[in-house]
Amino acid sequence: MVQKGAVMLRIHAYDLDRLVSVASDVPAVAAAPVASDPSAPVTSAPATPAVVWYDLVSPTPDEERIVGERLGITVPTMDEMEDIELSARLYQEDGAEFMTMTVLTRPDAGTPRKVPVTFIVKGQVLVTVRYAEPRPFDAFMARARKPNGAGLHCGYGELIMTGLIEAIIDRMADTLERLGTEIDQISQEVFSTKAAKANKKTRDLQDLIREVGQKGEFITVVRESLVSVSRVVAYYAALDGVDRKLPKELRQRLKLLQRDATSLGDHSAFLSGKINFLLDATLGLINLEQNQIIKIFSVASVVFLPPTLVASIYGMNFAYQPELQWHYGYHAAIALMIVSMAMPYLYFKRRGWL
Repeated sequence: MVQKGAVMLRIHAYDLDRLVSVASDVPAVAAAPVASDPSAPVTSAPATPAVVWYDLVSPTPDEERIVGERLGITVPTMDEMEDIELSARLYQEDGAEFMTMTVLTRPDAGTPRKVPVTFIVKGQVLVTVRYAEPRPFDAFMARARKPNGAGLHCGYGELIMTGLIEAIIDRMADTLERLGTEIDQISQEVFSTKAAKANKKTRDLQDLIREVGQKGEFITVVRESLVSVSRVVAYYAALDGVDRKLPKELRQRLKLLQRDATSLGDHSAFLSGKINFLLDATLGLINLEQNQIIKIFSVASVVFLPPTLVASIYGMNFAYQPELQWHYGYHAAIALMIVSMAMPYLYFKRRGWL
């Protein structure tokens, strides 16, 4: 049996209007005591809350075996959860539905990770298997344990599963909103008109490229998680009318989850396109900066070419050069070199090449 206070196996029951933690599995309703006097009134024992959720967090083999024996299922291992094949992630076995999705963890730390989370629905009971602690699980449990469930409906496992998926989607929506704000800030830095030295501006743009690349990787992870969530929701919604009839409330919640996942997928695609645009724009600005430097050297070489030609002519060691004996020959040569430099410079300036 699982000891009270165990961390790896968390058992939750539904008590009137909220989730409560219990130490072990208990029957939904306790048996009524039999009175010794037939004429005496029969008093019923208070109903014991029914277990609706087994939460396995980095479970040990013993904990997996305990849950498996109680529900008559085989809890998947970590290797099975990481299998990316559709048939291995969404399947039915032992009268239960097994669904594995990819959940985003540590989005605020700047180093997001994808972790698999498996949902197992057997009758009215939900089993979750995870080897990490995504924040949406803690947020959902904190709300579900409040009086009236803070507006949540957790009467049976399927509703708990949709509540968890809703919390996961809300978390990704907040993440995408924060990413959108950060991308807007990067866009302002990329297209800033502040004057700066060429080498410093190039270094700043290179830093922006790294930052843009990190945001692009971040959005890729979010999109993969959204695709995984959409697959799970669509798979479970497809069970309606095929294997069993889903309650009306559950069908409505599944439709809302599909709609939210689709809208977030569209928004992430928009942000991904914006990231690609910023990356292309940053690379283009770096090329413009480098071309500007190359243009300066090209213009300088053209400007100094005519005076170099003049100096080369008067540096020849011929026996007869008319200007060698001229009193103002040196001054005329200097003036000729200055004029030959000024003419191409003014021409480039007039054409707008400088």
